[in-house]
Amino acid sequence: MALEQEVMQKMKEAMKAKDTVALASYRSIKSEILKAKTASANKDDMSEAEELKLVQKLVKQRKDSAQTYKEQNREDLAEAELEEAKIIEQFLPAQLSEEEIGKEVEAIIAETGASSMKDMGKVMGLASQRLAGKADGKTISKIVKEKLS
Repeated sequence: MALEQEVMQKMKEAMKAKDTVALASYRSIKSEILKAKTASANKDDMSEAEELKLVQKLVKQRKDSAQTYKEQNREDLAEAELEEAKIIEQFLPAQLSEEEIGKEVEAIIAETGASSMKDMGKVMGLASQRLAGKADGKTISKIVKEKLS
């Protein structure tokens, strides 16, 4: 439960610094943790993988919202969402570059013997597991399509 404790510590720091954006971001993480804990039968602990998925989901929500706001010419709201996403991202491992993802995907393709788009599901499954938290699913999918076509 390292994530919950870390978020609580960051919340305290944000309160002392009167950083409202950071505080709102940390509160949203804490809220999602509490929802996840009450929704599952295992109310005590979440695995590290579950915590990672939760944080990824929050970042993706913020980025999707920012994209929608930009399409509607609401740069002020888009900027606020991106700021929150940036704060939440600090709880994720370092993200891989597209080049690094490409190398990993090539290794998975060689390992599985994939040769066409028919094998995309097999490659995506392995790639998603290995790159969990280190790369966005959309980016992985794009690179897998490029390599298999």
